[in-house]
Amino acid sequence: MDAYDEGSNARHGPHAPSRPAPPAQRSAPAGPAEPEVPPGPESEPVVPPGLESEPVVPPRREPEPVVPPRREPEPVASLAPPGPYPPGEPRTGIAALSPRYQVGVALALAVVAIGVCVHIGMTFLHVAPANTVTREHGEAVDDWIYPEFEQNWKLFAPNPLQQNISIQVRAGVRGPDGMTVTTGWYDLSAEDGRAIDGNLLPSHTQQNELRRAWDFFVATHDSENRPVGLRGSLSESYLRRIMVLRLDRDDAVRAATGSSGVIERVQVRSRTSNVPPPEWSREKVSTTPSYRELPWWRVPRDEARGGVR
Repeated sequence: MDAYDEGSNARHGPHAPSRPAPPAQRSAPAGPAEPEVPPGPESEPVVPPGLESEPVVPPRREPEPVVPPRREPEPVASLAPPGPYPPGEPRTGIAALSPRYQVGVALALAVVAIGVCVHIGMTFLHVAPANTVTREHGEAVDDWIYPEFEQNWKLFAPNPLQQNISIQVRAGVRGPDGMTVTTGWYDLSAEDGRAIDGNLLPSHTQQNELRRAWDFFVATHDSENRPVGLRGSLSESYLRRIMVLRLDRDDAVRAATGSSGVIERVQVRSRTSNVPPPEWSREKVSTTPSYRELPWWRVPRDEARGGVR
């Protein structure tokens, strides 16, 4: 029920128009007149006896429409790529330079990269085996390499050794009685091989001294063992001193001369034999060794007892 229902106890506002009373009230006998009491703010209307009071229902109010809270619009992500540096952070390196200097640095780096590529290419052509390019432009390659960038190594490994070369020596020892005794041949390469075999850290002397001395001698002498150029005499002195030092430290030589002999002369020879091919190979080579004997070299007095002191 609302405020406009026709009830006996319905409240009306002070300016509401009077409405006709219900029929029950109109047919009731008139009684003595009751004094009218002005309604106060808290007075309730008088309900005649015999009439049931109806519940008072507050006025019905229409619900107010619910307005959702206003939401702030979300920021739209930018499609542009983020900058290399966040705003406010100082730039470093090349990025801190002005565009003009950045272009200069880029050009300098390009020139350096081109120079490096050219140098690597020239070095490759210099150390590579002979080919069409080196035959056509060999002079330009040599002008680039020599003398600052000279190379004495090969990019590609040379043919592997297919021969076993051992260096042997014997000595003429003068004893206390003045007689000269010639010792047998001592295989110095075999001694170095035994010292290297099973050694995790072999010395440079054991691996290279004897081999390099012989290669030096062969490169400076002809097939008749005659020196070629000024370095021939130097290679002879170098090889002879190594032989004397090795013999002086050899226990077999000291035992043969009674530890009292003096080395007067030495003779060196090489023993060369071909490496046998593997079993699966059809190649056939001779394994008979060949020898190259050098003439006797007289040992100077300053080298006679253990070499130069």
